[in-house]
Amino acid sequence: MTKRSWNSLEPVEKAYWSLGYCAIAGVDEVGRGAIAGPLLVAGLILPKDYHHPFLKDSKELTSKQREKLAEELKRVAVSFSFGWVEVEEIRRLGIFKAFLLGLERAIQGLTKPDLILIDGPHALPNFQGLQKALVKGDKLSLNIAGASILAKVERDRLMEELDKLYPGYGFAKHKGYATKEHISALKKLGPSPIHRTSYHCFAQWLTKKEA
Repeated sequence: MTKRSWNSLEPVEKAYWSLGYCAIAGVDEVGRGAIAGPLLVAGLILPKDYHHPFLKDSKELTSKQREKLAEELKRVAVSFSFGWVEVEEIRRLGIFKAFLLGLERAIQGLTKPDLILIDGPHALPNFQGLQKALVKGDKLSLNIAGASILAKVERDRLMEELDKLYPGYGFAKHKGYATKEHISALKKLGPSPIHRTSYHCFAQWLTKKEA
């Protein structure tokens, strides 16, 4: 473990630490833009002043780096939690309300934080605690960056298992996102039980199946 500045800047947490906030949670989601599989929101509270040289946006790390770091984050965390939202709930609620539900579940699973930092422009409506939405928060907050890593590793593992249950779609590779290969497989095979068929794009894709 190495102590260093956050991408040559101070993490946003430092300002809140100076104001007396100790238990600062970061929250981030993965799977919101997918067309198959559940959505996952992860919450994380790291110890004050914790740093790691690889603690940055999970998209910039290799899968092995993410997995190794995710295990360390779980080990050192004051608290971490996962708010899963299943495909049936996404179909029923729509993706935005499903995201808010996952956000609520992740926050409820944490040891009570003094402050919650949420990646993106949307905070949780009617939440009684102190929260702040941060656009590109995984570039600004240590805890959001860590939550992003936890969420991606956890959901990727599930999608790899679902690939075995529903072979042919390539879930282990694209993790449920709308790649060219995924859409081609969808046209050939039709939707699986974990596809978000309430999305309007499915009507267009399934109008004509590929031979």
